Amino acid sequence: MLITNAHLITWGKPNEILADYALLIKNERIAEIGPSAELLASHPDEERLDAGGQYVMPGNICAHTHFYGAFARGMAIPGAAPKDFPMILKKLWWPLDKSLSKEDIRYSALVCLIDAIKHGTTTLIDHHASPNAIEGSLDGIAEAVREAGLRASLCYEVTDRDGEQKAQAGIRENVRFIQRCRGEKVAGGRIAASFGLHASLTLSNETLEKCRDAAPEDCGFHIHIAEHEVDEYDSLAKSGMRVVDRLHMYGILGKKTIVAHGVHIDAREMMLLTETGTWLTHQPRSNMNNGVGVSDVESMMRLGIPVCLGNDGFSNTMWEEWKTAYLVHKVWRRDPRRMSGTTVVDMAIYNNSDLASVFFPDAPLGIIAPGAFADLIIVDYHPITPLTTGNLPWHIIFGFNESMITTTIVAGKVLMKDRELLTLDEEQITARSRELASQTWQRYQSYVPED
Repeated sequence: MLITNAHLITWGKPNEILADYALLIKNERIAEIGPSAELLASHPDEERLDAGGQYVMPGNICAHTHFYGAFARGMAIPGAAPKDFPMILKKLWWPLDKSLSKEDIRYSALVCLIDAIKHGTTTLIDHHASPNAIEGSLDGIAEAVREAGLRASLCYEVTDRDGEQKAQAGIRENVRFIQRCRGEKVAGGRIAASFGLHASLTLSNETLEKCRDAAPEDCGFHIHIAEHEVDEYDSLAKSGMRVVDRLHMYGILGKKTIVAHGVHIDAREMMLLTETGTWLTHQPRSNMNNGVGVSDVESMMRLGIPVCLGNDGFSNTMWEEWKTAYLVHKVWRRDPRRMSGTTVVDMAIYNNSDLASVFFPDAPLGIIAPGAFADLIIVDYHPITPLTTGNLPWHIIFGFNESMITTTIVAGKVLMKDRELLTLDEEQITARSRELASQTWQRYQSYVPED
């Protein structure tokens, strides 16, 4: 396919904005880029997609999400409103994940994938939990991703909160799925895997050791850390160590491991993350919603921690996450100079792309260049002021929105064209998800603790 009449935003280093350019896609990758007239002349017989003067750029990447949380939207939590994050876990998330069936898992993934396609998020790193439907749960999500046509890395969160038997089942599910991904190209190679862990506060020393021993060689982990102070206090009580130190002792950190949040880690913990090359993901909308604080990601990035941007299960409108990151650090520090737009780009574009490439190393991601995966979005943005590579971050933060995305392409396959979904039936999927969510909410009532 030849995409013509486009303004390319390459997100290379240095970034370029190329007016009236074209790109040729072959075998899931970008084969060639050049002025539209030149590529039309050299490839006259290729199928064409006329971008109509719109911007073509790499698809967005989400570094940490939870598909299974989709059915929480609009759900009432009985009794008094949770007063802090530990109570949110006990009254919302832990009863909800217990309520999920295999079909719930599939449809909660599908509705998130529709959201991702519509809003230009082409690669997602998911963290799953369903303690009463563990075995095969990652296969169900992988099948939904295959149908959607997107790219995703999956894991199952191991936890002790539901007993030893289910912790062992979670370990087996991770190992089985990692081995499956290593043995075959799941969804044509668009699915990858890591080893999921919930958080230090719900993992015993014995379970951490079992996870480390069971994990296949050269495998990374995906775990929440210090989202709330309780995680640190729990770790100190269990081990005399802070969370990151404890995970380091058990060999959990490393260049393929993702730790989410890190709101309450201290300077030595930051140094351990730097020394081990561990990835950290920042989810500002979720942190605000849960009232847990704002992680000091500017300091982390100065130390060399590769900080990425996720959404923690919020909508897959990653530019909204950009905007929130840009604003919340200013109000948190009471300083409008904090969190530059270029820092947001470093997280959301360059670090997210590098992290995604850990899971999908066969070709570059997050860049328009020959040889890169053809994961692209077309954006109908009409700048009201000059748009340059220097001010592009602020155009995105103050001007772009997801309703401007007209076309989404992954591995060279068009998933949405002119705002019409081509791989998933939104009306059918959302109708069924409403039926299932109603049943899930009823089961949830039997699990939620009384005040």
